[in-house]
Amino acid sequence: MIKVLDKFLNVEDLNILSSQINNDNFPWYYKNCKVFSGDGHSQFIHTPYYNFSPTSSYFNFLTPFLNKLKIISLVRIKINMTLKTDKIITYKFHSDFNDKNMKTGIFYVNTNNGKTIFKNGKEVDSVKNRMVIFPSNLEHAGTSNTDTENRIVINFNWF
Repeated sequence: MIKVLDKFLNVEDLNILSSQINNDNFPWYYKNCKVFSGDGHSQFIHTPYYNFSPTSSYFNFLTPFLNKLKIISLVRIKINMTLKTDKIITYKFHSDFNDKNMKTGIFYVNTNNGKTIFKNGKEVDSVKNRMVIFPSNLEHAGTSNTDTENRIVINFNWF
């Protein structure tokens, strides 16, 4: 049900991805909530694909993912950056979509002491170039991190 795939991208594709996202000119957008409106947390996001359509020129550098994930129909790609906190915060449990046939993939852009925690108790550490794949209706929560300046993940939703 939950698959963890290490070394998901080859080194060249990973370097291109990292240089794009970690560039000073990458367009991050402030969102005043992490999971639900009014949850008291914030993050920076970039959504290169939404509602079955590209919404950003940065969609193009995500092609290696699309080739590996065996996507029939892509729904959304959202890049999330959470800034370092003084102590680890576990955000609220949620499911990305209420559809057991849809898949969610979380790709970890950088290694840090943050995690993805599933309601069933399984935890996945944030390790650079790791992808975790699971049904989109599976409840999960992210955490903050305390050991690097930020935690960056790319969230994919597809059929």
